Amino acid sequence: MTDFAALLQPDRGQSARAIEVVHPDGFADWLATQPPRVRAMVAAARVTGKAGNKAILPGDGAEDWSVLHVCDEAASSPWRIASQPDFLPEGMYRLKSGDLGTAGLGWLLAQHRFERYTKPDKNGGPRVLLTNDPAGIDETVRLAQATALVRDMVNLGSSDMGPAELEAEAEKLAKTFDATLTVTRGDALATGYPMIDAVGRAAAKHRAPRLIEIEWGNPKHPRVALLGKGVCFDSGGLDIKPASGMRLMKKDMGGAAHALALAHLIMGARLPIRLHVLIPAVENAISADAFRPGDVLKTRKGLTVENTNTDAEGRLVLGDALTKAGEGADGTKAELVIDYATLTGAARVALGPDLPATFVSDEALAADLIEAGTTVHDPLWRLPLWDGYDDYLKSDIADLINAPDNGYAGAVTAALFLRRFAPEGVPWAHLDTFAWRPNAKPGRPKGGDALGLRAAWAMLRKRYGG
Repeated sequence: MTDFAALLQPDRGQSARAIEVVHPDGFADWLATQPPRVRAMVAAARVTGKAGNKAILPGDGAEDWSVLHVCDEAASSPWRIASQPDFLPEGMYRLKSGDLGTAGLGWLLAQHRFERYTKPDKNGGPRVLLTNDPAGIDETVRLAQATALVRDMVNLGSSDMGPAELEAEAEKLAKTFDATLTVTRGDALATGYPMIDAVGRAAAKHRAPRLIEIEWGNPKHPRVALLGKGVCFDSGGLDIKPASGMRLMKKDMGGAAHALALAHLIMGARLPIRLHVLIPAVENAISADAFRPGDVLKTRKGLTVENTNTDAEGRLVLGDALTKAGEGADGTKAELVIDYATLTGAARVALGPDLPATFVSDEALAADLIEAGTTVHDPLWRLPLWDGYDDYLKSDIADLINAPDNGYAGAVTAALFLRRFAPEGVPWAHLDTFAWRPNAKPGRPKGGDALGLRAAWAMLRKRYGG
C-alpha cells in the first residue's frame, strides 16, 4: 500500500514550490499581471487558459520556479490538483494561496499505483504536498487508504481474489482493529443461509461459499450493519454470460470491497457505533451441482424463491445476509443498514458508471446520504422503491421470483427483491454501484474505484459524531 502519510505533511515553512491555481474565467486577468518572462513561458507552453492547462513558471533565480494550474473544479473538490503529481518532478509543494481543503485526497490518490502484476512505476520519487491544516491530515490519509483498498481489491484477477482471499482481507481488518471475525461455511451455511450456499456450491472446494462477519465496537452504542456483495467471479451460472459480459466480472465483489473499506474508516476513526459487517462470499460457477433456472430456493427468512435466472445471483446472497443483519446480536438490533452491490446492468444503463443508483427506505436517511455525496463530491442518485412494480416479483409456485423477464426497471425490481429481506422498520440504503471507472480522470485511473464510499462515510460521521 502506498505510504500516503509521507505524501501529505504539515506546512512549517519548509522550502517548497508553489502551485498557483487559476480558474479559466480569471486567466486573462491573471496573465495581465504577470511579468514578461512569465507571459513568455506561458506562450511557449501554449497555455491558453483552458481547464487542464499547466506550465512551469520561471522565478527570479535560476533555480526558482513555480507551477501554473488552470482548473475549473470547485474549490471544495478533492480532484482540483489531482493532475499535478504526474506532471511534476519529485519534491515538495504547497498551494500559493487559499486553503488546501480536500484537494489533498486527489493528490494522494494520483500517486497510488496498482502494481501487483507489473514492474513498479519508476516515474520519479514522491511529490509531497504541504498543508496549513495539519489536523486534517489523518482523515485525508484514511480516505486515501480506504479508496485504494477498494481499487486494489477490485483490480485483482479473480484467481487472486476468491472467497478465501476475501475472508483473508476481512481477517486482516479484524486483527488490525481488534474486532471479532466469524465465518460460516459448509453444512452450517447450507442450513442457515441456503441462498448463499445455492449460489456458491458449484465452485471448486478451495473457492467454497461462506458468510464472513465482523463485529466491532461497544455493544452499548447504536448498531449499524454494513453489507457487501462478494461474488468473486460471476460466470452467470447456467444462464451463462457471453464473453463480453464476463470480461469484468472479477469486479463483482466490488460491493464487499466497499463494505470493508467503509468499515476501515469507521474503525480507524473509532466512530461510536456497534459495527456489524456481513459479506456473503461466493463464486457463481458452473458444474454438475450448479443451481438451476426453475429451482425453488429456501431462504434464511423462511420465504421461498423461484430462481428464474442464475445470473441474478447477487440479490440472492444479499437476501440471506440482510435477514441476518436484521436479527442483531448482543441483545440489540440494527438501527441502520447499508448494503453495497455491483447488482444490475440496468443501473448502469440508467445512470452510467459514475452514479451509484441509491435506494433508501427512509426519507431522512435518503436526504442525508444525497446531501453528503454532494458535499464531498461523491455523488449518488436516488431511484424509487416503486411499490407498483412489486407485482413483477410474483411467482406461480413460490413466494417470489428473483428476476422478472419483462425487461422493465431492472435496478428497481432488484432493490424491491432485497427489500423483502431487509429488516422491517429499520432505515435501509442499497447502493447499486459500478465499482469501476472505464475512463481515466486525474487521480482516478481506469479500473476499480470507490463510488459511494465517501458519501456514506460523510453521512455516518455527521450522524454519529465521529
